[in-house]
Amino acid sequence: MQGRRFGLAIKRLLDLVTSAILLTLSAPLMLVCAAIIKVDSRGSVFFRQERLGLRGQLFRVFKFRTMFTDGANSDPNVSVSDPRITTVGRVFRKFRMDEWPQLINVFRGEMSLIGPRPLVPLHAHAWTEEERKRLNMKPGMSGWQQINGAATNTWEERVALDVWYIEHWSLWLDLKIFLKTPLVVLGAKTVYGRDGHERSAIPTRVLTAKARTDSMSNETASVQRSPRETRL
Repeated sequence: MQGRRFGLAIKRLLDLVTSAILLTLSAPLMLVCAAIIKVDSRGSVFFRQERLGLRGQLFRVFKFRTMFTDGANSDPNVSVSDPRITTVGRVFRKFRMDEWPQLINVFRGEMSLIGPRPLVPLHAHAWTEEERKRLNMKPGMSGWQQINGAATNTWEERVALDVWYIEHWSLWLDLKIFLKTPLVVLGAKTVYGRDGHERSAIPTRVLTAKARTDSMSNETASVQRSPRETRL
């Protein structure tokens, strides 16, 4: 336990130093990205949203805005052909450039360079004890789950990979993930699921229940629209 605490202290120091260096070096490129976003569509440069941090503590994550301002906070389900995504946003999402500003969250200590991805609290009330274990480590910009399928994983696969990372964490494992991340990002094959949607962050049972509810609603609407039988 003492060794793990010391390792986590080193991890935080590395996060602080590395994020400071990367923020400094990438500042000119981020300014260019900000200018492109402003030219492409109206609205703020950044998109900020509440996410779950270490032990469930809420914080506001920084991202480059990739959607039109009237669509960013609506339906959380996003697809590759989502009309809410701006032209520039499609490129940013494909290569995960929208996540660069999260270096600010890392520098502030709300995130780490490596760890489970921070999720919105929308479905947290439905998480099991096993699923809540992913909150036992500070969320990261990249992680074991991200380099092993990311959005192509199911919710159950995501949780299993995140929990495995936390239980087997080491600085060496973080270094391995850090070095492999650029190759995965440039490959741009795991941003969306196999069906073109981002659903790996939503418990499968929630998706199933929603699909059942939508189906029942459609059936009810269909019955109400159908002409009534006329008795002769």
